[in-house]
Amino acid sequence: MTDAEDSREGEAESPRILIVGKSGQLGCELERSFAGFGSALAVDREALDLADPNQIRALVRRESPDVILNAAAYTAVDRAEEESELAFAVNASAPRVFAEEARERNALFIHYSTDYVFDGRKSAPWTETDKPLPLNIYGASKLAGERAIEEVGGNYLIFRTSWVYGHHGKNFLITMLRLARERNSLSIVDDQIGAPTTSIELARATRAVVAGLLADRFGSLRECAGIYHMTCGGSTSWFGFAQAIFVRAGELLGVKAPELRPIGTKDYPTPATRPKNSILSNDKLHNRFGIRLADWEPALQEVLQVLRREA
Repeated sequence: MTDAEDSREGEAESPRILIVGKSGQLGCELERSFAGFGSALAVDREALDLADPNQIRALVRRESPDVILNAAAYTAVDRAEEESELAFAVNASAPRVFAEEARERNALFIHYSTDYVFDGRKSAPWTETDKPLPLNIYGASKLAGERAIEEVGGNYLIFRTSWVYGHHGKNFLITMLRLARERNSLSIVDDQIGAPTTSIELARATRAVVAGLLADRFGSLRECAGIYHMTCGGSTSWFGFAQAIFVRAGELLGVKAPELRPIGTKDYPTPATRPKNSILSNDKLHNRFGIRLADWEPALQEVLQVLRREA
C-alpha cells in the first residue's frame, strides 16, 4: 500500500474492535493486521450464525465494540442461484442488524461489498456513482446489504472490492496452484477483466482508514460515511492473472506451469452470470483518505512469498 501512513502514532487509545469472519481469507488478515490495535475480538461462523439476527445483536451488545469489521459473507456465487434465501440472510439482513447495533452505540461499522453489484457492461472503470445492476443472486444480495446499511445510516463505510484472494482460504490463486499439480493444461477465461486484490492489501488499507478516523485525521466519521471502492491497482483478465501466477510461482515455489489456453466466457458456462468488466475506480478512496493499494502484480508477489515462507 502507498500514500498512507502505517504507523500507530495518533491512534485512539485502546478501541474495542470486533472482527466478524475470522476464518475467511479477509477476516484472517484483518485479525493479523489489527493485532495490538486496541482490544480486538475475532469471531467465526462457529461462534456466530449470521442468519440469526438475535445472535448478532447479543454479540454486539455483549462486546460493545467501538469498531465493527464485517468480513463475513455468503460468497458461493454459483450456489447462491439455488440458495437465494440464505445468501440474502447473510449478505443483506445481517449487515442491516450490524448497522443498527453500530448506530445505537455510535460505533464505526465497516462492511465489504463487491464488483458484482455492477453488470460489467461499462468500458471504463466503475465509480461509486454508477448505477448498480447485478447479474446474479450473489450480486443482488450484496447490493441489498449496501442499501440496508445506507438506510440505517450512522458511521458506516462500505468498501467494494474485487477478485479477492490470499494465501489462506478458497480463491483463484490457491485453485490454480492445486490444479497445476493435477493437470497438464488449463483453459482460463480471457474476456473478463478486473483487479486481483489481496486480502493483505485490503487489511492494511482498512487499518490505515480506521487509525486515521479514530485519530480524527480525515474529518468526522459522519462526514466520511459512504461507499468506497478498494482494489489493487491495474487490471488483467483471469487468463492474464493465471499467467502471472505461474511465472512467479515457478520462481518462488518451483511450481511447474501447465499449458494455459485462453477461452471466452461462452466456453465456460456457469450457473451465475459474471460481469465482463469488474474494474473499479479507487479515486474516491484516495481523495478522501490518501490511500492507494499496491498494484496487483507486486501484491501477488507478496502473497507468493508468504506461501513460500509457510511451505
